[in-house]
Amino acid sequence: MTTGPHLAVALDGAGWHPAAWRAADARPGELLTAGYWVDLVRAAEAARLDFVTIEDTLGPRTDAFNPGGDGTDRVVGHLDAVLVAARVAPLTSGIGIVPTAVVTHTEPFHLSKAIATLDYVSSGRAGVRVRVAWTEEENRLFGRREIGAVDLDDAHDGDLVSPVSELFDETADYVEVLRRLWDSWEDDAEIRDAATGRFVDRDKLHYIDFEGKWFSVKGPSITPRPPQGQPVVTSLAHAVIPYRLAARSADVVYITPNDRAEAAETLAVVRQEQANAGRESETLHVFGDLVVFLGETAAAAREHKARLDDLAGAEYASDTRIFVGTPAELADDLLDQHAAGLSGFRLRPAALPHDLTAITGGLVPELRSRGAFRSEYEAKTLRGLLGLGRPANRYAAV
Repeated sequence: MTTGPHLAVALDGAGWHPAAWRAADARPGELLTAGYWVDLVRAAEAARLDFVTIEDTLGPRTDAFNPGGDGTDRVVGHLDAVLVAARVAPLTSGIGIVPTAVVTHTEPFHLSKAIATLDYVSSGRAGVRVRVAWTEEENRLFGRREIGAVDLDDAHDGDLVSPVSELFDETADYVEVLRRLWDSWEDDAEIRDAATGRFVDRDKLHYIDFEGKWFSVKGPSITPRPPQGQPVVTSLAHAVIPYRLAARSADVVYITPNDRAEAAETLAVVRQEQANAGRESETLHVFGDLVVFLGETAAAAREHKARLDDLAGAEYASDTRIFVGTPAELADDLLDQHAAGLSGFRLRPAALPHDLTAITGGLVPELRSRGAFRSEYEAKTLRGLLGLGRPANRYAAV
């Protein structure tokens, strides 16, 4: 049994660098095809990574850290991540599949059955990354609510009631509705007895009767309880308000420290929020996020990034740490951060397939040579890979 970190990759179009689609080995003509995504996820699966995440937004893809001119030099359009995941899932067998879902403006009932369905078509390998939307442009796509002016700096003040804190409180309620709907069918609610004509035991379907500030949901779900019981819920966090959401609601949180010291400081904040939420006894994985530019040598990695920066006309920036180096150097870095307490990492390949290939063909073998990463999947579900038990149904009679 290996004792190294968990590993995930975050898939986003042609890669996280805005000029990645212009790289020599990119496949820009295939970004809207199922085959492209199947190839990427299968490559990650062949390396026995824990899971992939698939990025999504409500509107055209924008990057506040790397603003372009009129946007015509960027990959703007994209497919729905949950639907891509559902297409990819039956063509894979071991890797977890975690699409991003924007929960602001959408309904938890719809997402609960979509992710439950993904768990069925993947035989228990589904998760979801919940994402908040706050811009006026996103509001106008739906036209049903006004969030008001949002100052993201408010996310750093844990005592301030603000539009930001309200959005994350709403998301916590959203996830609570998801989880209750997943539990609204007991595991053995379906009888399927042709002789008696009873397909379902109605006593084992439950109203969730959730009443809150943002949602009023009676239930039950239309989809039976997922194979994992509870698909894995994940979120990205940069400050105390989103750390609090993760501590209350998630199984995995992605954080964005710049170094080992900041990783330890952030981990302490997350654990305190977890204790405040009464979840000390539950497993909450804390993954470090980082963008990776990889090469066979450090010089080659720097040249790889420089080529992309030249194509974009600006040096790449990110909301998280940027790593430029070899797979062996990345292994050193990850193991150092893992020793500081991070249980895993979500790597954002700067360019696809280049940096994904360097992860699967360079980083993973390097970690294995140090006894720090699996050679085969040790569990059949995503919860199993992450060491998360299958939770009991809250509504089932004890």
